[in-house]
Amino acid sequence: MSSQTPLVTVIVCTHNPRRDVLARTLGSLRGQTLSADKWELLIVDNASKPPLPAESASNWHREPKIIREPAIGLTPARLRGIAEAKSPLLVFVDDDNLLDADYLAASVRLFSEYPRLGAAGGPIRPEWESPPPPWIPEFQGLLALRDLGPGDKICPGGPRQTWPDFAPVGAGLVVRRQMAQAYAAEVNADSFRRDLDRTGLRLGSGGDNDLVFSVLHGGADIGYFPPLGLTHLIPAFRMRAGYMARLNSGIMRTWTIVLKTHDQCPWPAIDPWTVPARCARAFFRMRAWRSPAHYIRWRGNCGQFHGQSLLPMFPISR
Repeated sequence: MSSQTPLVTVIVCTHNPRRDVLARTLGSLRGQTLSADKWELLIVDNASKPPLPAESASNWHREPKIIREPAIGLTPARLRGIAEAKSPLLVFVDDDNLLDADYLAASVRLFSEYPRLGAAGGPIRPEWESPPPPWIPEFQGLLALRDLGPGDKICPGGPRQTWPDFAPVGAGLVVRRQMAQAYAAEVNADSFRRDLDRTGLRLGSGGDNDLVFSVLHGGADIGYFPPLGLTHLIPAFRMRAGYMARLNSGIMRTWTIVLKTHDQCPWPAIDPWTVPARCARAFFRMRAWRSPAHYIRWRGNCGQFHGQSLLPMFPISR
């Protein structure tokens, strides 16, 4: 890397990755049309056992950095990446994402063309390790899969702006460092918000939404842009009904909390002692025994109940 400030910092957060999958992720970065001397590569090793080897990308990127983050969790890993990054633009890449070849170049161009843009993402395609079951299409959003068409979509930022259905997700999230630093300062002052995303075996994805909401309510626009395309590698175990049910539960639990944190939750707080009875009633109302899809839907409903029971613990951030 030259002494000049890089245009983009790519932050790859990983915890005990499949080495073959991580190699493909890094291979997609190696194939970027934006010259490697114009972007910084940070690999945040989130307490992997064994630790990632120091030479993971040294054979093609001039100065890759592997940073050890001992606090387990996607949010602590992202916060470490934000703290270490040098460029004005950050791109978060999961360790099972394959960025399209023009991803970094398109990111630089879009954020130059739209000076009010604070965060952005684009279409996410699946690559299935094995044929998916027939009920998967209903739940592709849980796997961050989406294609919202050929047009750009932009939501203007503002302190009371509501969440748009095209808001970027964590996979391939592009964000201005200034906005990411503001989010990091808020989360570092609030231990509860550090725990909204995946932590070890516990599933959830609230950290992605919390970051994007912070950008949006901080006054910056957020957008969806077709040139920001990537492929999400889906292993066979993530297509099992049990896993998808746990994922839906975790996502709905954290989404409920994120909505409360940003003063947009439509559901009231409930007493924790009522959650088991609510889940039991929902089991019969939603006929959770009928099929994997019914069961996954029911677990999402239960996740919402658990989130509602936790709402008093989470103050509104603004």
